Amino acid sequence: MKKSLVILLHAFVIWALCGMTMGIGMAVTSQENTLMAHALAAPIIAAVISMIYFKKFDYTKPLQTAVTFVAFVILVDFFIVALLIVRSLEMFRSILGTWIPFVMIFVATYLTGMYVRKRA
Repeated sequence: MKKSLVILLHAFVIWALCGMTMGIGMAVTSQENTLMAHALAAPIIAAVISMIYFKKFDYTKPLQTAVTFVAFVILVDFFIVALLIVRSLEMFRSILGTWIPFVMIFVATYLTGMYVRKRA
């Protein structure tokens, strides 16, 4: 149970930091600029949080971790952001706004895990 909470907490931090990127971006620039910044920030955020996770805990393999992190982000975006906050699934039509960041979170987490494990 503790291990699951640790993994989900790291996934939550990735989601929250990506959400902050979107929130700040929408307050200071255009939607298009915000989406581009988010697409660039998502893999950096995921890599940093993954590095912390793999160096300190490393409970799961890189593939399992990448799937867990991105699944958490997708589920929270769907149930909390889309259904409760925005009340629309429109965000999922945006490749730049959702699908590229999802893929990049997965790739960054997986590659970070492989790198940390190889170096250990």
